[in-house]
Amino acid sequence: MKMLECLELKAYRREHPTIPEAAVVPTKHRDDTANGLTRCIIRYLQIKGWQAERVNTMGRPVDTRKTFDVAGCQRQIGTLRWGKSTSTPGSADISATIAGRSVKIEVKIGADRQSEAQRRYQASIERAGGLYFVAKDFTTFVEWYGETFPNEITYGDSRNH
Repeated sequence: MKMLECLELKAYRREHPTIPEAAVVPTKHRDDTANGLTRCIIRYLQIKGWQAERVNTMGRPVDTRKTFDVAGCQRQIGTLRWGKSTSTPGSADISATIAGRSVKIEVKIGADRQSEAQRRYQASIERAGGLYFVAKDFTTFVEWYGETFPNEITYGDSRNH
């Protein structure tokens, strides 16, 4: 986490060189929740100069509630429910492009494991030549990234942005 926070601070200083260093409040990152780890991975890849985004597989809220005035009292009927997602079943949590390669990253914390739909999705990505990684913590993800992309130029070097 300290390495990501240091990279975050350096990226901020590059983007805002006129702001005094003492005025910069460091961003804190955590990888002990699925949302926190997802944010860490996405931000790390963005700092490195790659494209990365969260994939929403949750569906969308469908609100059928209506409010009526009944004898001077407000009454509500209907429900708020979740409609089916339009994403591919088993889609990974993060979609990224790193060095021209399609990369899908599934985030799993603690005892959480891939579903059968997620294993089928992983197989389809790998058959198509894409990369798929199951991230359980930030340190392991950074190690995988370094092994998979050992010679890539990182953000701030000679790549044009």
